[in-house]
Amino acid sequence: MSNKLVRFGISMNKDLLEKFDELIVKKGYSNRSEAIRDLIRNRLVENEWEDEDKQVAGTITLIYDHHVKGLSDELNELQHNYHDLFLSTTHVHLDHHNCLEVLVVKGKAGETREVAERLIGTKGVKHGKLTITSTGKGLV
Repeated sequence: MSNKLVRFGISMNKDLLEKFDELIVKKGYSNRSEAIRDLIRNRLVENEWEDEDKQVAGTITLIYDHHVKGLSDELNELQHNYHDLFLSTTHVHLDHHNCLEVLVVKGKAGETREVAERLIGTKGVKHGKLTITSTGKGLV
């Protein structure tokens, strides 16, 4: 892959460009080019996750009440069943009842999405979210 910069033009509606420029300022981008590169990279990462066999990375975030009978055991069991996907787990006690767990995962997109859905769908989990990213291989 070449690191040579290539210039190209984009035509768009004036109102759309103004909204994009507002977003650039809000997000702290130094210029339109940086923002456009970031948008393209985001779409490329999303595309990686569409390939069930592609190696990907991400996080699964869970909020749950640890007093729910058997919930902690069930979540641990699922993690042990897919132990090869989990790189790291952080468990935080938010208050007397609620826990936050962040699970760092790496593996095939399909299997990673499957285990995330099972964890998030476990009875007693109040909220869960899979955040996708790339292993970085192939990103420019």
